Amino acid sequence: MSRDEMSAAKNNENGRDHQLDRIVFIGRTYDEYRRMFRLHERNLVGRKILDCPAGSCSFAAEMGARGIEVVACDIAYSQSSDELASRGEADVAHAIEDVERNHDSYRWDYFGGVGALRYTRMKALNGFLADFRRTRTAELEAETEGGDGFPVDRRRTRTPANSGRYVAAALPALPFADGAFDLILSANFLFLYADRLDLAFHAATLRELMRVAREEIRLFPVVNFSGERYAHMDFIMRVAGSAGFEARVAPVPYEFALGANAMLQLTRVPG
Repeated sequence: MSRDEMSAAKNNENGRDHQLDRIVFIGRTYDEYRRMFRLHERNLVGRKILDCPAGSCSFAAEMGARGIEVVACDIAYSQSSDELASRGEADVAHAIEDVERNHDSYRWDYFGGVGALRYTRMKALNGFLADFRRTRTAELEAETEGGDGFPVDRRRTRTPANSGRYVAAALPALPFADGAFDLILSANFLFLYADRLDLAFHAATLRELMRVAREEIRLFPVVNFSGERYAHMDFIMRVAGSAGFEARVAPVPYEFALGANAMLQLTRVPG
């Protein structure tokens, strides 16, 4: 799930007091992704993109409207749209309370204030939900119409791998073929949750992302909730190198949580 407003437990380091009691279902807009990952729309045209884990980000919906193919993957997508709506609305409110408690741990030049942050989070959620519902309805209609014109219910045979734009799956195992995506984006998951996701999980997840990546992977941010660089980053970069990827930490023009202003960029080396 993608979210930099959340911490698993109270953390008073660097003056931060995160008290969120769960992993919240929160998303980002395309404009935030554009800044977080240094994306240029002209460079996305014709590429197959994976957003994983995508949470309630509206990135896939906004890109789909522009004719750019994005698959969004998250364990939460096994739930109904109504369940995701209820969860998302409650979690936005819960996370906003935490941000207000830690107001000075964030930069406000992008959002301007808590009101704009709340608006943007709800905009992402509502954009995601509208597309999630529309996509699932279209898939169901296609699945219940047989070639002979008679209804055929294929819902029992559906798998995450063939369920369209929104795929329910949990890292570190993805239902995609080797090299299925030209570009993979992963926001606010690895490195950020270093206090609960151990090194073995990080390495296994990275290897899985590299398996399904044809060209490139970008992960944001490279710090934990205290704003500290991930302690095992050098090891992670060696893992990437051993799999044939060039790894570098690159600055990005986005910083909301203080210190979260760079991404790990992995590029497959030809040959």
